[in-house]
Amino acid sequence: MLQLWRGAAIAAACMLCASVSSAGDFHFTGSLTTDDQLEQFMFSLSSPGTVTAITYGYAGGTNVASQVIPAGGFDPWLAIFDSSGNLLASVDNGTCGQVGTDPSTGACFDSFISQSFASGTYTLILSESDNQPVDTTLADGYTRTGQGNFTGGEFGCSNGSFCDANGDNRTANFAVDILAGGDGGGGVPEPATIVLGAAGLAGIIGLRRWRAAVQ
Repeated sequence: MLQLWRGAAIAAACMLCASVSSAGDFHFTGSLTTDDQLEQFMFSLSSPGTVTAITYGYAGGTNVASQVIPAGGFDPWLAIFDSSGNLLASVDNGTCGQVGTDPSTGACFDSFISQSFASGTYTLILSESDNQPVDTTLADGYTRTGQGNFTGGEFGCSNGSFCDANGDNRTANFAVDILAGGDGGGGVPEPATIVLGAAGLAGIIGLRRWRAAVQ
């Protein structure tokens, strides 16, 4: 069984509040406010299994809940960390066929991870492309933290933010599925929010270690 908690990494906050959902597949849509924002999803496996994480925001498509996602969102990046904050997978783009082809740009820039995991708790981070993990742990942070409109300067679209690598204007919208089979995704209640300071992502690692020490 897969359980999931969702969070958003934003500046100057560190509040933990979680509720548990017990279905096997999850779907989320939303939007960022800045290029360097991180969206966090924590999931737990009670037994070993394959977990697939896939985005639809860039090229559009139909998610696990049969929702039609429009194309046009930003170019995403996905990374998965274990309960100690060690990086297990980090992916910019899936291949054409794994992810959709954007009808405007012809690019396959959505992200795709499918990997076997032992039982335990994991963290999926959704970020914008070129804002990736600095090194091999979550505590190392992300490369573009504090650079709220880095894509404007780097890729030069007229929007000034949410530009893809080709300089195309994109929106702030995202859509991500986390799939582990089992119960399916229909009617899954959205979990409570975990909010983390963007400058202090390492806080979640310290919290986990403190919990382990007092148990």
